[in-house]
Formats: sequence, structure tokens, C-alpha cells
Amino acid sequence: MPAVTPMRMRVQIATLLALPLALAPTMAQAGSKTDDGASLGDAQGGTKGQNITVRTKVRTTVNGASSTAKTGSLSSADSNWTPPACWYEPAFSPKEIEATVKTWRGMDGIAFLDGIGDIIGEMLDQRYKEGHPYKNYNLEKQGEGMFWAAAVNPNRKDEPEAMSCDKPPFWVDEGEPPNEPLAVSPQVLAEYAYDELPVPDTEIEIAPTGKSTVNLPTWIWLDKAKFKKLSVTASLPGTGLSATTTAEPVSLHIEPGTADAQTYPASGECAINEDGSIGAPYAKGKADQTPPCGVSYLRSSGSDGPYPLRATVTWKISWTSTNGEGGDLPDGTFGTTQDVTVQEIQSVNR
Repeated sequence: MPAVTPMRMRVQIATLLALPLALAPTMAQAGSKTDDGASLGDAQGGTKGQNITVRTKVRTTVNGASSTAKTGSLSSADSNWTPPACWYEPAFSPKEIEATVKTWRGMDGIAFLDGIGDIIGEMLDQRYKEGHPYKNYNLEKQGEGMFWAAAVNPNRKDEPEAMSCDKPPFWVDEGEPPNEPLAVSPQVLAEYAYDELPVPDTEIEIAPTGKSTVNLPTWIWLDKAKFKKLSVTASLPGTGLSATTTAEPVSLHIEPGTADAQTYPASGECAINEDGSIGAPYAKGKADQTPPCGVSYLRSSGSDGPYPLRATVTWKISWTSTNGEGGDLPDGTFGTTQDVTVQEIQSVNR
């Protein structure tokens, strides 16, 4: 290792403090192998703030997806609940940890990083080689377990909760449940699948299609082809863990965008019909009828611009898993807003 001058030492220390102590890009890449040909799997080191993380190996598949090209993500109807921002999952074999340390030491050949690789390597070795708490990277246990590491939900990587999984990789024997509340489980997979549900865009049909008229009903409906049950299965390869989360549309909520309006029904909650549709399409001759789902505006939109009509579909969420666990998750909602211009019919008295 080159001689370290006081100035270089200060630069190295400053650089080290700026670098999270983490298993950053390593040999633990998809398809990589160690010198003796052992597969390193597809774990990939990365950092998030001061956390040691890996890119999750959880895979998802969609079943019963809507035919619509526009989709969105659900928001939980329970403001106190969100899908997990991070969890721990099996990520590194003993040989991967050993390869990671060697990769860090190899950083010494990079400009401005002379000596940093050895410093980080020594710190990693204290944990994984020198017996605090692991000895010789647990190489004698190769094939008998894995080091579990923090994985961040890619949909929530920028949220503060993504920093909650701040433990460095820890050893778990094969077949033994990890003593960690945030360890990946069927429920964690189900909650992650919640985030992956591609619900269709809430693009309502409305009549009249041009301008609505004060005190005359505006009909609202949704086609049954767009709103039907769908599910996402999340699984962790090599573990047998799998969970399927299912979303089923149950109602459409109408918010007219002004207090000067009357909704149909009065609650503004339009139920799903037996065929999966919502409301009923407008047809000629129904102008004076009360729609099963709709709104009447009591004032024109005027110079302030159109009213922002908000239509939100509520989805009932449930889950099942390969080990028999299952249940309900908080309802999900997804909505869109569209402008409605309301005119007032003028009459001339002679």
C-alpha cells in the first residue's frame, strides 16, 4: 500500500465518511461465480443512506390484468398503513461475503481512493472474518444458510421508512426462521404485491359529453370490461415463499368539485353492478330521469372555470399464500379528476 501523507490521510478519512459502509457493487452479481465455480446467485450489493442493502430478488406476476393501457397504483384507504418500505431477505452466501471484501480492497487502484479499500476491507473483516461476530466469513457453513440483508421496496426507495432496515447482513441457518420482525414472510410478500397491483385508470363515461346543464342530471358510468378482479403474485425464488394479493372493485365515489351539487345516490357512492359495471349508460330519452350514478349541478361553473369532478374506485384487497396464511389488507383507492363545465339555460320573457 502506498505511503499515506497527512494530507492524503485527511482526504481518505473525509472520503470514507462520505461513503456508506456497505456491500456496494460486488462480485455478487447475477450469473457470477467464485474461483472454484460456485454460483453467486443474483444478489447485488447497493447502498441507501447508511443502510446495507441488496436489490430484492422478489419476483411478481400479474393475473387478470385489465385490458386498459392506462394503469395506476393504489393508495391505502387506511392512512395509518402503507406497504413495507424495506425488509430483510437471504442475499449473500459465505463466498459472496468473502468476494465482497476482496472487491473493496481492489478499490485501491482507483484514483483518489488509495487506501480506502483496505480501510473498508479491514472494517468488514472485523465483522465477517475476525470473529466479531463471524469467523472466516462462515465459509465452513457454505450451503448451510445465507447472510440476510436489507432489501428496499423499489416503489418506496425515497421514503424515510426505507432506512428502517439498518442492520448489516446477518447469518441465518437453512430452515431456521430469522429472529427479525422485518424478515421477508408471506405477509410481507403480500403487502409488497399490494404496491404492484396495476389497477386501471378511473376514466369515467359521462353524459352529456359537452357541457352539463344546471339542474339537469349528468350521467356517470364505468364499463365492466375495465373494472374486474385482478391479482399479483409475489415470490422469493429458492425459498418456497409466495403470496398472492387480489384486488376486487367494490364501488365508485363521486365528488362533484363543488358544494352546489346533488349526487346520485345521495352518498355519492355508486355500487358495482352484478356484471361488474358501475352506473348505467345514458341513452336518448333519459334526460329527465334520475341516474343510478351521477350528479346534478345547482349552479353554473361560470368565470371561475370548470368544476373538478373526482371519481375514485375503491378496491377490496385480500391475500393468500403457499403456507396457508392469508387475510384482508386495507382497502385501496385510485381515482382521477376531470373538468366539467356547467351552463345555465337562458330563457327570454316577452
